[in-house]
Amino acid sequence: MRSDTAVAIRLEDYAPAPYRIPETHLDVSLAPGATLVTAMLKIERAENIAAGTPLELDGDELALDTLLIDGQPVDAGNFTATPDKLVLHTPPAGPFELTLRTKINPDTNTQLMGLYRSSGTYCTQCEAEGFRRITYFLDRPDVLSVYTTRIEAQKADVPVLLGNGNPVESGYIEGTDRHYAVWHDPFPKPSYLFALVGGDLGVVRDTFTTASGRKVDLAIYVEHGREGWCDWAMDSLKRSMRWDEEVFGLEYDLDVFNIVAVSYFNMGAMENKGLNIFNDKYVLADPQTATDQDYANIEAVIAHEYFHNWTGNRITCRDWFQLCLKEGLTVFRDQEFSSDMRSRAVKRIADVRLLKAHQFPEDAGPLAHPVRPRTYREINNFYTATVYEKGAEVVRMLKTLLGADGFRKGMDLYFKRHDGEATTIEAFLACFSEAAETDLGQFALWYEQAGTPVVKVESSYDADARELTLTLSQSIPPLPGQPSAEPQVIPVRFGLIGEDGKDIEPGHSSSTRQVDGPSGDVLILDEASTSITFSGISKRPVLSLLRGFSAPVRLDFDQIAEDLLFLARHDSDAFNRWQASQTLVTRELVRLTGLANHGTKLEPDAALLDMLAGILSDETLDAALRAQALDLPGVGDLARDIAKDVNPQAIHTARQTFRSAFAARHHTALTDASQMSQDKPFSPDAEAAGIRALANRALSFLGLSDKPGTSDLVRQRYDTATNMTDRIAALTTLVHGQHAGMDDALAAYLDRYRDTSLALDKWFMVQATAPADEAFDRIMALTKHSLFDRTNPNRLRALVQSFASANLVQFAHESGRGFRFVADTVLETDKNNPQIASRLLTSFRSWRIFESGLAALANQELLRISSEAQLSRDTRDIVDRCLQ
Repeated sequence: MRSDTAVAIRLEDYAPAPYRIPETHLDVSLAPGATLVTAMLKIERAENIAAGTPLELDGDELALDTLLIDGQPVDAGNFTATPDKLVLHTPPAGPFELTLRTKINPDTNTQLMGLYRSSGTYCTQCEAEGFRRITYFLDRPDVLSVYTTRIEAQKADVPVLLGNGNPVESGYIEGTDRHYAVWHDPFPKPSYLFALVGGDLGVVRDTFTTASGRKVDLAIYVEHGREGWCDWAMDSLKRSMRWDEEVFGLEYDLDVFNIVAVSYFNMGAMENKGLNIFNDKYVLADPQTATDQDYANIEAVIAHEYFHNWTGNRITCRDWFQLCLKEGLTVFRDQEFSSDMRSRAVKRIADVRLLKAHQFPEDAGPLAHPVRPRTYREINNFYTATVYEKGAEVVRMLKTLLGADGFRKGMDLYFKRHDGEATTIEAFLACFSEAAETDLGQFALWYEQAGTPVVKVESSYDADARELTLTLSQSIPPLPGQPSAEPQVIPVRFGLIGEDGKDIEPGHSSSTRQVDGPSGDVLILDEASTSITFSGISKRPVLSLLRGFSAPVRLDFDQIAEDLLFLARHDSDAFNRWQASQTLVTRELVRLTGLANHGTKLEPDAALLDMLAGILSDETLDAALRAQALDLPGVGDLARDIAKDVNPQAIHTARQTFRSAFAARHHTALTDASQMSQDKPFSPDAEAAGIRALANRALSFLGLSDKPGTSDLVRQRYDTATNMTDRIAALTTLVHGQHAGMDDALAAYLDRYRDTSLALDKWFMVQATAPADEAFDRIMALTKHSLFDRTNPNRLRALVQSFASANLVQFAHESGRGFRFVADTVLETDKNNPQIASRLLTSFRSWRIFESGLAALANQELLRISSEAQLSRDTRDIVDRCLQ
């Protein structure tokens, strides 16, 4: 385990590596408990480095067996080898070949970093610093090397041997029961993109013909018996490859593209060159085991990792501070792909909900950091929503500012200029600045400043002058390490809507910059405050601001309820129609929460309930869009909006009262909607998924009805479900509503899916997210269940992470038991898998927003974790920042 005494790494301290490794030859002899790795490294001293400068290679829990320079043993006094580092004190002045051999044990590698075993399959995970757990190396992203990998293993046990790049050679080792395979990747890459897989796996094969006519062999490797669950993943891959050619002009560059799905994986997937390794939850799907959301996630993650072939692999990061250069950019690309495959409006709403649920709280608390952080102690802790989701929003703003043509020109220049390089954010922005002939110096602040800007809007209408004046201002609240912030470039897409519900195009006189957008004009707010006046307006228009969520900001605009209702009915921008209804519901739920805090009777606004019923029944709207509108802000969303002295139980009471009132007032309409998907054949396409989403949303409301027979209705829906989407929706309604029959349904589900790990994860998750007090004892019992494997990240996330992130009522229970449960799990997990432990610990990031009693209990658990002497560097970093 790595020490908790790691010093801070700072961007300003970056210096190029003193040595280069242009070629890496690996010979990996796989064997249970004792895998031998022989690395032959071609090493060159950088031009500006003095001869005799020591060569320091990174390691992590390694034991050196052999060390040679140009085939000759190295004098014992000329090197120092520790588990964490190999130092060659006086390397040769000219290029030389360094050969070193290490012995590692993949079977005991519970960190799941480096080379480890997943259900008997040898596999690797090297991002960010896992390669150093395989062999000593300059394990940093700016050291690019051409890899040739020879893998050998016992043929009977490990018939499949896969590596990066293209297959070169394979065969049997004479006189043994072992075989080998050689793989060569012609494209220089950093060590974090190295990959190796060896196992007894089934395979699904296909081919893809590129735009230039080259044939690419495609393969997805899975556990035997799961081959039939790969069709959607393969289809998603082929659509991703075609889309990248058509939209970005990017063609795949190897002869093969392989995906391997494993069940033990810390991340979602990994984009290793030509050999993507996936958490199997993002590959395997069939209607009986995967929900519509699973299908959408598989489509998006397959695309994301494939798109990394250019934005991450062909062009990679100079250092880990540039992580957003590959991740934020690639998230934007996968979002655009999914938008083209599905409903663009629904996808945008889903992405913004994710951003607000995960990145906004991160930006507002002790874990806040810029999209490009300037310092870190543990890089694994910066695979965050800020780097990924906010990073994608920054790229989206760039496209808004430059327009589609300007953005494409900038991307084309970026690929042309930096192909084969490890580069930086500055180099990325320079391409757009040059292509569009514009200065992006101020825009770059989005990468440098933490926090979510608050855009305050004030409006006034002068009927006599027929003028509307808008005043916009921006600010970022003080944050640890950032007491103040400079004004950023904020594109605010907007529209002015007349009484007929149509956009109007007034004249305007102002120095405020504007650009044309596909959905209304865009105001460019690049000062602390600015005003713009629109003329020629005969009547006060309704303002539609931040259309399409054109910037990742908080909008402070006290718009009257009548205007919001008007927008919910008429806005031409689908996102803002949804946002208007969400704003109204949020205001009402916050009001009801205040009453619940004081023990006052709660009476939801009937007009608002009727507005939602109108959306439910509006067949001119896409079913998926209606389902999103009826997905009320969650307890966590409302806690974020209240932001001070938060009482999660009061929020839950307010939500349940509102939802119950809606179910009672519009029971017939909900019943009709809940039957929309009945007797329809399953298809994973967006339209069919939207119908199921709306039907199941209606069912969730009906589950709160006090009408006789409600429990029987929901249980019948469970029993008659023909696909996992409907089955898990009904089970969730039963369990979260504590309905009669839920125990029998849970038992029936367990009997059906006991041997299907991904479906079983859903069984744990449904129970982990049940908000009732009675559910906590059940959750604790599940930690002792024979099928609860805390060494499997998916299972741990299903039960404990789901509890901490999606069950705020029980996580922040007044007794402190929820905090204590999660803290206990963090401490236990940290002993074996620090990466998963530290990510679980981030659930405490917003502890200061709770009312004082709850905040004290959370602080107590954080202090208990902090007092542990043997914490990993990963967990120490998070707990220290949470307490600062």
